[in-house]
Amino acid sequence: MIREKSDPLVLFGDWYAEAAKSEPNDPNAVALATVGPDGTPSARMVLLKDYDSAGFVFYTNYESRKGQHLLAHTKGALLFHWKSLRRQVRLEGPVAQTRPEEADAYFATRDRGSQIGAWASEQSRPLDGRFALEKRVAEYTARHVIGAVPRPPHWSGFRLQPVLIEFWRDGAFRLHDRLEYRRRTPDEPWAARTLFP
Repeated sequence: MIREKSDPLVLFGDWYAEAAKSEPNDPNAVALATVGPDGTPSARMVLLKDYDSAGFVFYTNYESRKGQHLLAHTKGALLFHWKSLRRQVRLEGPVAQTRPEEADAYFATRDRGSQIGAWASEQSRPLDGRFALEKRVAEYTARHVIGAVPRPPHWSGFRLQPVLIEFWRDGAFRLHDRLEYRRRTPDEPWAARTLFP
């Protein structure tokens, strides 16, 4: 059985620290699920950049498919799967935009190439060929030769505020351990329960 803690973020922190030691690549990689305007779900990988009691933060181009989904339908789901540990954590809840100051602070920590890339990529839109992307990168590199690269207005963060967090650990004979924390709103206390595998 997974040992229950009063705060699921403490348990998440323990598991996340273990993943950072054991996962060969990107322990902060997480599948993000959104819903499109016609109700069709869509999932892709993003990188978790921060988490605390206010929620789980990732950054993207707001004009991308996922950005447009989340701006129109402000609910999402995240799924961490740490294969080396045979564990996963599932989260669901409302999604809010990060404050501009938060996005500016994170953007300033990115390497210059990634900053230029945020300006150059028209994420999720059709690309006529690799040369078109390389040309845009060259154009924005020339524009930002000197000084800090400012954050593009269309590039920022989202914070998923979980109302459900489920911890799953692999068990013999498919008898897995599952521990679910649930609350109705992000301001309420958590209620925990174990689930059948």
